[in-house]
Amino acid sequence: MENIRCAWCLGSPEYIHYHDTEWGVPVYDDQALFECIVLESAQAGLSWITILRKREGYRALFHGFDPVKVANMTQDDVERLLVDERIVRHRAKIEATINNAKAFLKIANEFGSFSRYYWAFSDNKILDNPIQSHTDAPAVTELSARFAKDLKKRGFKFLGATTCYAFMQATGMVNDHIADCLSRKAP
Repeated sequence: MENIRCAWCLGSPEYIHYHDTEWGVPVYDDQALFECIVLESAQAGLSWITILRKREGYRALFHGFDPVKVANMTQDDVERLLVDERIVRHRAKIEATINNAKAFLKIANEFGSFSRYYWAFSDNKILDNPIQSHTDAPAVTELSARFAKDLKKRGFKFLGATTCYAFMQATGMVNDHIADCLSRKAP
């Protein structure tokens, strides 16, 4: 029997590894959720493979995605990061990462964890989309729009409804693996 995967991941070994080991796996750890928010935000307007290939640079330069350390980064850090080729050198995205770390921590403090806040949007359930092709997956849903609106209200930047839906897919809130995909597990 042939191993069938979602078609979007077949372009490179990095994509296949990410698809098989991470994408769509439910994430409840706050630091892992923060990492995904940073990477999804950085991806806006770029290909995901670009971000995957720069992931270790992000990890090194943003303190292992520790939101407390990132929230304490300064304008000097922004200037230093703008010349570092290990990440996407986009001022607004770098500044948004620092800003979003602060907003992330406020949410975690208010709700007891960012994870508790996030998963409440789906009533702590995995939303199973029985799709046949990756083209059947929406780019935006009512839920991703509501989540994005709430994040913006709480001070987040560079996270619109499309980025939020990609975040929901990546962190397993939404199961958008195609029906025959080897990684698909119905909740």
